Amino acid sequence: MKIAFLLNLLCIPVLGTAQLQAIFQNKIDSIFEKNKNAIGIIVHVESPKKNISWSYAKGVTNIKTDELLNNQQPVLIASNTKPYVAAALLRLVENNEISIEQPIKKLLSKKTRKLFQKAGYGLNTITVKHLLSHTSGIQDYVNDDYFEFVNQHPLHEWKKEEQIKRTIDIGNPEKAGEKFSYGDINYLLLTEIIEQKTKQPFYTAIRDLLKYKELGLSKTWFINLEEYPENTLPLAHQYTDKYNLDSYDINPSWDLYGGGGIASTAKESALFFQYLFDGKIIKNKNILEAMYSYVLPLEQSKYCLGIYHFNLGFNAYYHGGWWGTDVIYSPETDATVTVFTLQKSFQHIINPFIGKEFQNLLMNKSNL
Repeated sequence: MKIAFLLNLLCIPVLGTAQLQAIFQNKIDSIFEKNKNAIGIIVHVESPKKNISWSYAKGVTNIKTDELLNNQQPVLIASNTKPYVAAALLRLVENNEISIEQPIKKLLSKKTRKLFQKAGYGLNTITVKHLLSHTSGIQDYVNDDYFEFVNQHPLHEWKKEEQIKRTIDIGNPEKAGEKFSYGDINYLLLTEIIEQKTKQPFYTAIRDLLKYKELGLSKTWFINLEEYPENTLPLAHQYTDKYNLDSYDINPSWDLYGGGGIASTAKESALFFQYLFDGKIIKNKNILEAMYSYVLPLEQSKYCLGIYHFNLGFNAYYHGGWWGTDVIYSPETDATVTVFTLQKSFQHIINPFIGKEFQNLLMNKSNL
């Protein structure tokens, strides 16, 4: 009451739930009108303090049929999978089954260990933390040649062993812990570690460790590895104009084994971040804090343990995905904004604007 009274004295409007949702919708409508080639936008805002759990969609789900996009349609969230893998690994840390400072040598399968050692990697000097923070010095299998192969052979079914072999063949190891170098291989190895420790397929272990059933995350799953959830709408089509590709035309195995692979709705993507940073998944505050604490000096990397930590005028815990998917949580608002843009080339035009603008609106900082 005192805060509202002071804001009124300063002539700053205190926006109610209905007003905020109307402003959110108007802003999405406006940005889509200016960027119709974005094909479709799905947004979800999860703000318990404002009593908001709001989804909205604009555009179409399929350019061949012009079927309208539904805000409850799931998409491939691509690298937004990495926070899930990181959180699952940190649950094992919480359960005293593993340490983030532990070398990965004895945590990998015998087959993988032999491949990396033969290639000159010192697995006693690479730790779990190095994998989580992309500072392992391991060369990634994803490069221009990889994308070109996917473009030329979209139905090729990738095995994780094939991706590991590409990593081994692609270049020499670098010293661990010195440089940030984003790579899906780090998270593929983390899912292998999860399998070795839990004796379960990584997707089953992640589901259990992250408490999907308890938290009601029923429309979040690893595509092609788990059954399509009941009462879930069809995946929205996602597009990239660089290669003129439709996500429906590509075998998802190219981005499946931990670096990507999860499909989810905008709402459940937001809820996962919300539950994670509200302490409903990782209970140990020190372990959770490590997830958004910098590993290297800030000028070298803003990546922590499976999450980016940006200063956008407020603290932002963020991850993005290749297909145009972004999720941003702020502890200042205790709120999460998810933005899915179906045409990848519009991701950097639309998603940062909506994420930052909506968080500022929730803090009453935005120009209306």
